[in-house]
Amino acid sequence: MNKQDDSAAGRLDRAEALVTAVTQRQQGLAACRTSAVRQRLERVLEALAAERVGTQHFASLTGYGHGDQGREVVDRVFARVLGAEAAAVRMQFVSGTHAIAASLFGVLRPGDRLLSITGRPYDTLEEVIGLRSSGQGSLVEFGVAYDEIDLLSDGCVNEAALSQALQQPCRMVLIQRSCGYSWRPSIDVEEIGRLSALIHSHQPDCVVFVDNCYGELVQEQEPPAVGADLIAGSLIKNLGGTIAPAGGYVAGRAALVEQACCRLTAPGIGSEGGTGFDLHRLVLQGLFLAPQMVAEALIGADLVAGVFQQLGFQVNPAPGAGRSDLIQAVRLGSPDALKLVCRAFQACSPVGAYLDPVPAAMPGYASDLVMAGGTFVDGSTSEFSADAPLREPFNLYVQGGTHRAHVQLALTQALADLAAAGLIDLPQDGDI
Repeated sequence: MNKQDDSAAGRLDRAEALVTAVTQRQQGLAACRTSAVRQRLERVLEALAAERVGTQHFASLTGYGHGDQGREVVDRVFARVLGAEAAAVRMQFVSGTHAIAASLFGVLRPGDRLLSITGRPYDTLEEVIGLRSSGQGSLVEFGVAYDEIDLLSDGCVNEAALSQALQQPCRMVLIQRSCGYSWRPSIDVEEIGRLSALIHSHQPDCVVFVDNCYGELVQEQEPPAVGADLIAGSLIKNLGGTIAPAGGYVAGRAALVEQACCRLTAPGIGSEGGTGFDLHRLVLQGLFLAPQMVAEALIGADLVAGVFQQLGFQVNPAPGAGRSDLIQAVRLGSPDALKLVCRAFQACSPVGAYLDPVPAAMPGYASDLVMAGGTFVDGSTSEFSADAPLREPFNLYVQGGTHRAHVQLALTQALADLAAAGLIDLPQDGDI
């Protein structure tokens, strides 16, 4: 057996060999991910054609934005793609959390009860609900009661506990489709449909609200098409196709979408106000590109999973497993490993490659975060990025990726850096 080359060049060669070998083994899986683009794109094209989108819709009005035809067309196109009665796509939503918060505050009233059935929501919603911090006008401070049901050990919703919880009046049930910062599978759209039917059988007027972040266009249908009443998400994730510069959306039953818009703007204005800042073309073009971008991100996620699984790390989901979101989790088990991987990914970014992602406090998060994301749109997780809360058990969360070659390059550098630090042993060619 040849002596292992421990030089920097030798580590890079072995890292590249491992990434290449896993890529080759996953060719069939990548082809399957790519084949799904056609069905998703067909849905987008049908929506654009049905709403007779033309270049005149790329411009928006100034000021109040009353009667903005471009904005109204964008809303109708997104509603069709998402299988919803109505949608509101707005640059004024600063994040997915903002769109979700507008939905929560728009629909819920003092004395109502909100029930999360996928365990503790994503970190940035804790202060919105009132689970952390105080004095900022959370739902709890406005008299909204909150309960949550933990997921079962296999990551599924506890339907027995849900049925019992619905013996009490409940205005809204919250389903977080993505795993977020939890070690669990994402919630499948088919399961969301089954849960929606169960909830409505107990309480027909209960609003099933889905945090749809990271899930759009991953599966053939979206939650409104299977019975969810309202969803919300960000345009700098899946639906923005990596080129929407900002914004978010809400979609679902028309009355509920309007209530969410009344929190974004004001009661009496609702969805009728808000200019698009002449960005409608980028929003629509991003939607057109989104099916391909989502497929590439899924291929990249499978590659990350396959490489780290080969090295003996726990990954969630496993390569080739069914997915309902873009996020790939890797249990690195070490803060040093987290920081090294994020530094390597940042160094392979197209923007800000010279920056060092130092763990720091982030607005809305309970723990310090280390984030790698040298993206053209700041904070875009539809472009390649990774982040992690600095807390046990030190899981890395990878998402996005416009093309698989970028993921391969970044992953190769990360493996070489981990090997240089003595945190992994890279196999020789014959052992891969």
